[in-house]
Amino acid sequence: MYITAPQRIRYSETDQMGFAHHSNYLKYFELSRLEWLLALGVSYRELEQKGYLLAVVNAQVNYISPAFFEDQYTVEVVLNSPPTASMVFTYEMRRLDGHLYATGSTKLAFLDAHTKRPIRCPKDLYELLSDLFQ
Repeated sequence: MYITAPQRIRYSETDQMGFAHHSNYLKYFELSRLEWLLALGVSYRELEQKGYLLAVVNAQVNYISPAFFEDQYTVEVVLNSPPTASMVFTYEMRRLDGHLYATGSTKLAFLDAHTKRPIRCPKDLYELLSDLFQ
């Protein structure tokens, strides 16, 4: 489990009702997942340069309570199991006082950058992420 640094809902992310627009939640999850990888010492840019891509093949958001302009939040990121040819993450987005805004999940598949075909998780990344489950 990883909890992100606090972020703030920006005005451009809200709709006419003043709610954080529903389309942004997947962006919040993605930014949180990338922050988690960086905290582990994994650069997504370096993965791509080595010829690996991570494609989202499934995404789900459960909207619990609206977030508003200038609300501060964190996202809890959990990798559900060691990676294979894919990885499944779950998320909880909360206001700083613990109030739950949304939950969700994403499944990402490893692809060869050249062929765009599915591949298994790179060995070094597999070893790093598998250690989280020991």
